[in-house]
Amino acid sequence: MIIGWLKGRGPRGRFWEIDLARGSAVLMMIAFHLLYDLDFFGVLDLPLYSGLLGAFAYSIGTIFLLLVGISLRLSSTVARRTMDERALLRKLALRGTGIFLMGMGVTLATYLILGNGYVIFGVLHCIGLSVILSYPFLRRSWLAAAAGTLMIGAGAVLAGQVFQSPWFVWLGLEPADFVSVDYFPLLPWLGVVLLGIAIGRWAYPDGTRRYQLRNDVRSPPLRAMTWLGRHALIIYFLHQILLVGAISLLLSL
Repeated sequence: MIIGWLKGRGPRGRFWEIDLARGSAVLMMIAFHLLYDLDFFGVLDLPLYSGLLGAFAYSIGTIFLLLVGISLRLSSTVARRTMDERALLRKLALRGTGIFLMGMGVTLATYLILGNGYVIFGVLHCIGLSVILSYPFLRRSWLAAAAGTLMIGAGAVLAGQVFQSPWFVWLGLEPADFVSVDYFPLLPWLGVVLLGIAIGRWAYPDGTRRYQLRNDVRSPPLRAMTWLGRHALIIYFLHQILLVGAISLLLSL
């Protein structure tokens, strides 16, 4: 999605099964945002953030952020073969800052379009900071698993509680009447990234697969899904424009 890709691991140096998982999450994201848009335009009346739809929405974010952690572990393992720790930290800092700035662009755009409910700390903000904050855990999978579990637990405790100050929304402390169309605070979501790092260490020790799997996919549906996974970032930015445009056109006819 957003993390740098590995070299020498199948077509274009990628693990296709990771692209497949990410492509599946992309399709889930498009489906959910289609329902969100239909609800927004009054075509449907849906409980988007409760019940089965709420669980569906949370599963999308969970898959994406687990994959961020797995990819961080993989890319850092390969990067250490050609660069020292200072260079790796600088690379992660620049990458995380770039992703966070993309999130700030989303903040500005949604503020101008939506006003109330705009994205204050969404998935890109979360991923950008997580890329930087995850550095100490990249070689310590058990610490990553433990810290990730604690952060997810802390996020569950904080969920639904009301705090006076709006300045810690990024951490998971929500003020009264807080509304945002895309909200991924560090508690619990940094914890999900850290669990992804631990999974990446287990599934791809030393940057190689623990399990046996062919290095390419020949099934057209699977190839299409991996293509979605390889282009998840651009799809993330464009799909809502296309969905909203199509629904607006249909409603105007």
